[in-house]
Amino acid sequence: MAKASSDRNTIDLFGSSRGRPRKQPLNRKDQLKINKRIQREKEKALGFKRLELVIDQDTIDKLDQLCELNDVKRAEWLTMQIALSFSKAKLSKAKNNKEKKSKTNKTATPNEQVIQQSAE
Repeated sequence: MAKASSDRNTIDLFGSSRGRPRKQPLNRKDQLKINKRIQREKEKALGFKRLELVIDQDTIDKLDQLCELNDVKRAEWLTMQIALSFSKAKLSKAKNNKEKKSKTNKTATPNEQVIQQSAE
């Protein structure tokens, strides 16, 4: 069967496949690799660091439930909890320092107490 250049019915028999032309020469797997690398570079430029955790499935399920209740992603929930724990630690440390200072002030002479209070 011969193909005439003006024949529109048999183009698909001899030519490349019809449809939208390919714009990306890479296959899907390679495209995903490149896009993921670009995403990691953007995150790095924004100051993010990657963290990998190895935890059991039960803990992951609990984390997912907590995230769903608060309508946040895992990373956001973990960030909030770390910030909360850090602020609590700072408050308890500041409280302990005040208690230590007040104990030392009781044993100091009145002149030393005035000097310590003015230094604060």
